[in-house]
Amino acid sequence: MTGAAAIVKCLELEKVDFVFGYPGVAICPFYDSLEDSEIRSILVRTEQNAAHEANGYARISGKPGVCAVTSGPGATNIITGIATAFADSIPLVVITGQVESALLGSDVFQEADICGACESFVKYSYTVRNVEEIPKIFKEAFHIAMTGRKGPVLIDIPIDVQNASLRKFQYPEEVKMRTYKPTVQGNPVQIKKMFQRLAATKRPILCVGGGVHLADAKERVRAFSKKFNIPVVCTMMGLGVMEENDPLFFGMVGNNGKPYGNKAMNHADLIIMMGARVADRSISQPDLITDNKTLIHIDVDPAEIGKNAGPEIPLVGDIASVLDACLEEEGEFHYSSWISELENIKGEIQKVLQKKKEEGMAKNHLVHPEYFLEELNKQLNQDAVYVADVGQNQLWSCANYQMKEGHFLTSGGMGTMGYSTPAAIGAYLADSKKQVVAVMGDGSFQMSMMELATMKQYNIPIKLIVFHNGVLGLVHQYQHKTYHDRFTMVDLTGNPDLSILAKAYGLSYDAISKNEEVSSKITAFLSKKEGGILEVYIDSHEVV
Repeated sequence: MTGAAAIVKCLELEKVDFVFGYPGVAICPFYDSLEDSEIRSILVRTEQNAAHEANGYARISGKPGVCAVTSGPGATNIITGIATAFADSIPLVVITGQVESALLGSDVFQEADICGACESFVKYSYTVRNVEEIPKIFKEAFHIAMTGRKGPVLIDIPIDVQNASLRKFQYPEEVKMRTYKPTVQGNPVQIKKMFQRLAATKRPILCVGGGVHLADAKERVRAFSKKFNIPVVCTMMGLGVMEENDPLFFGMVGNNGKPYGNKAMNHADLIIMMGARVADRSISQPDLITDNKTLIHIDVDPAEIGKNAGPEIPLVGDIASVLDACLEEEGEFHYSSWISELENIKGEIQKVLQKKKEEGMAKNHLVHPEYFLEELNKQLNQDAVYVADVGQNQLWSCANYQMKEGHFLTSGGMGTMGYSTPAAIGAYLADSKKQVVAVMGDGSFQMSMMELATMKQYNIPIKLIVFHNGVLGLVHQYQHKTYHDRFTMVDLTGNPDLSILAKAYGLSYDAISKNEEVSSKITAFLSKKEGGILEVYIDSHEVV
């Protein structure tokens, strides 16, 4: 067995379904061996999107996404996709080809120190020097990617190692790493302290983040909230943990969150942060959440606890395991007056927001983006996958996403434009029975529109919604406020004709330019079996 065949065997034993990637000489032995496997290879059109597609696949399947690219520019092109996964704790196994071992360090054609370049964006990286180590390395890589705080692992494999022969292939049954032993069980003493605080508090709030999704613990969070009558808010990455119509859910927090969600955080006397970083986008002033409040921070990564705000009760552990222990606790907690207060705040603010939306629609000669997304969410399937790109479209999506039984995906930590189309492709391949919709601006669409070819090649019928305002919307909005309409480098004159582009790739196409068309055209667009593009014309001066 060659090293390349051994890699494929390892992937088969890990029950890998897809490898997303782009070939080159240095990774050709691997791809040649992959042809003899049931594992499907998906050819992307640029390497960054291999990581994004693996990212979307991982988030829907619950398994690590796998991607493989060649050395040099192939490897350096995928770094942004790796960084995007790392920022959101998405498990990937990234395989890069490399020049011959004997030539490493001599600056030969397409040599790049990819392990060095990715050091700050991976959980761990390997350069394989000995073909006999391949089984052990792959077993460890999948284990590291999926345990503790999940994330990407990089394996760099020189071409001569791929072509070398193993004396004996033996895949380890278990992983034994002396230096890597993530904490899973929460400390029972700290859990007891948390419940003692809950018994003494009057205004608790539970703030959930993306770690809940990664731990597959959203049902446990809902059960915890209901059993102990605790209201819930979420970060951007925590959208979808709570159903929108849950009476204990009070929206997303942060700079672009719901005002009533932020007020809930501000008025609370106890905050339980669960699977969420205390990061600037969700908590703009970390000191405030410890001012006259008790902060309890639950996270699987001990490095996150206390990094931006010091909790009174730190609790390290896997969210699912911690919640299992919490749900065994008994006790009645009565916060009815606090919940009534939050309901009143929410009701008043919703009236103001609705009035603002209606005023915006009345004076707008094009489509009002929030009205459009509100209508879109009404028509999506119960279990639809909604992928938001980055920019104004992301913030409008967060504000108007109505969680049912589906999934909301976006690039939260890195904010990578062009994420939505490839991530939606990966999400569809993870579960082809689900309706998959990607929402983006005309700027972010052009960052990955080459993946329309991937959609066509593999018959992937995802729906792409492109907000067309002719500018880089969020930067345009920032320059409007900060530089008093001195606009630079935001004009997208030169946008392609999407009707012609859609036809070139065999996709359906439609456009909306008036609010009166929104409902009927969304219905027609979503009903089509094939993939398609819906272009939505909005005013360039719309702000979030």
